[in-house]
Amino acid sequence: MGEFTIKMPDVGEGVAEAELVEWLVKVGDPVREDMTVAAVMTDKATVEIPTPVSGTVIWLGGEIGDTIAVRAPLIRIETEGGSNEVTAPEPVKAEEPRPEKAEPAEKPTKPATPVTSPAPSLSSTLSTEMDKPLAAPSVRLLARDNGIDLRQLSGTGPAGRILREDVEQFLAHGKEAPAPQQGFARKTSKEEIKLTGLRRRIAEKMTLSTSRIPHITYVEEVDVTALEELRATMNSARKPDQPKLTLLPFLMRAMVKAVTDQPDINATFDDDAGILTRSGAVNIGIATQTPSGLTVPVVRHAEARSIWDCATEMNRLAEAARSGTATRDELTGSTITISSLGALGGIVSTPVINHPEVAIVGVNKIATRPLWDGAQFVPRKMMNLSSSFDHRIIDGFDAATFIQRLRTLLETPALIFIEG
Repeated sequence: MGEFTIKMPDVGEGVAEAELVEWLVKVGDPVREDMTVAAVMTDKATVEIPTPVSGTVIWLGGEIGDTIAVRAPLIRIETEGGSNEVTAPEPVKAEEPRPEKAEPAEKPTKPATPVTSPAPSLSSTLSTEMDKPLAAPSVRLLARDNGIDLRQLSGTGPAGRILREDVEQFLAHGKEAPAPQQGFARKTSKEEIKLTGLRRRIAEKMTLSTSRIPHITYVEEVDVTALEELRATMNSARKPDQPKLTLLPFLMRAMVKAVTDQPDINATFDDDAGILTRSGAVNIGIATQTPSGLTVPVVRHAEARSIWDCATEMNRLAEAARSGTATRDELTGSTITISSLGALGGIVSTPVINHPEVAIVGVNKIATRPLWDGAQFVPRKMMNLSSSFDHRIIDGFDAATFIQRLRTLLETPALIFIEG
């Protein structure tokens, strides 16, 4: 018998550590070569760690939520070969199908002298491992949130891997709704849930932002009647390959024009070094709710994109974020962010700035309200912009000037399309 140690791999981008977000095995479990044994998260990307050998798990190098340094021991496996240590093979990003069998980064070395201690047959224990379905961490989370036992499903991915589509199909057609309970019952149970993965990253980021950035929030109502009429006209005339326009692409283009006159707003602030970095590129983060939590995919170079291109890229990134396939590059590098809760209602919000940015534009619901035109009340489609600014960099006057510029552009949408 031998012992094989897998170390935390280098996940790239100069990252020195990663958070352990899921164990797919426990001590005593049999594993087979190329089986996924753990999932780790770096920044906002989740990757899976496979094993290059078959054997039995005898030690796990941490608990869910622990931070593991690159090249630190991650898992030890008892094998029929000799002892060895390797860094885990190239990790696989969650939601991306892997080949049925990948070459391990390094094969365990056979010992010069055979080990004479008796050992149970590995083949007799591996059969129990097959009871554990193959699925990405985000798919397991989706199943847990909906009370689904993955063993009830048949995977359509490589090697029977259960995909997000399999779970969604089951939810749509295969799961029966629980019978309603009669009357009311007092519930006294409590459940403690440790924040891990993306939820913990969100908590850390929000704490950093609110503790270090003095926020000023400015709310203004905008008459979007003309914009909504233009949007409906453009959607009715759109080409088959063009996406349906929402309000956000118009807002993105309006923000591009507005920050031209106020470059301090399209910037990031390194408060440790005391350096404000103005950005020529307008990289707009779009706050997006996903099954795992809030992410901010980035539409890069909005200044060089048309209304249609902004919509196409925004839709692509939102889908990638929700499916867990967005890359680290697609989730970083924003210079200003949009937070839109309009679809859920609400007339005012106080959005939290996406550190190290200095501004975030919040969109509230559109509602028909009576507006006095000087002679009578007329119905108009109105929307509030609730936006926050870093008061260390942006004064109240500058914040108001920026929002009033956005208001002018949105109320007279033809101005959005004028060059210069």
